[in-house]
Amino acid sequence: MNVLGIDIGGSGIKGAPVDTEAGRLIEERLRVPTPQPAGPDDVAGVVASIVRHFAWNGPVGVTFPGVVVDGVVRSAANVDRSWLGVDAAALFGGATVLNDADAAGVAEMTFGRGRGERGTVLVLTFGTGIGSALFTDGTLVPNTELGHLELHGKDAEHRASARVREEHDLSWEKWAERVQEYLEHVEMLFSPSLIVIGGGASRKAGKFLPHITLATPVVPAALENEAGIIGAALAARP
Repeated sequence: MNVLGIDIGGSGIKGAPVDTEAGRLIEERLRVPTPQPAGPDDVAGVVASIVRHFAWNGPVGVTFPGVVVDGVVRSAANVDRSWLGVDAAALFGGATVLNDADAAGVAEMTFGRGRGERGTVLVLTFGTGIGSALFTDGTLVPNTELGHLELHGKDAEHRASARVREEHDLSWEKWAERVQEYLEHVEMLFSPSLIVIGGGASRKAGKFLPHITLATPVVPAALENEAGIIGAALAARP
């Protein structure tokens, strides 16, 4: 079953048709910069353009960087506040809509580093913010939003996201110190058996993961930045 997956991020909106049996993209993905400001109508226009680009008329799954309950947006930390309360599923023409980190986590648990893992697995995406997907024995606990845990009086993602590294021109080693502190915090709270690092930073895992020392195994996402697209498609599979 092929499904179009679309991943809405703070800086880019990416989409591609996905073979949901194999967990792989079947065409080269299309990436469009996220409109600024990223209001509902402008983002919906980009989503529609991606659907047209692939001449798609089958099922569509879409991720959103915030809490999504029954297709309705409940938080909007990294996009325009006008999203709050929007029925994104209806806005996107009946697409299946879910939290972006949850989608990435589902993909990693199905086809990536979390496959076959029991116990508590935490998938963390480091990009514009920090997204989280928490699993217990393979079952997702949706919309955890652990990037908003407090560290030093502010949201953790305002100290340790990939965007913060770029904005403050931190070396990989300096940024790894912040990531280490954050990971120690979530390790203390959840005692996971595995932590998977995804998002845009996963492509550069070799630059910072060697500086991370944790009792819990910490591994880079196998699907890297394609996980959101694949997870969106899995969520919309009939």
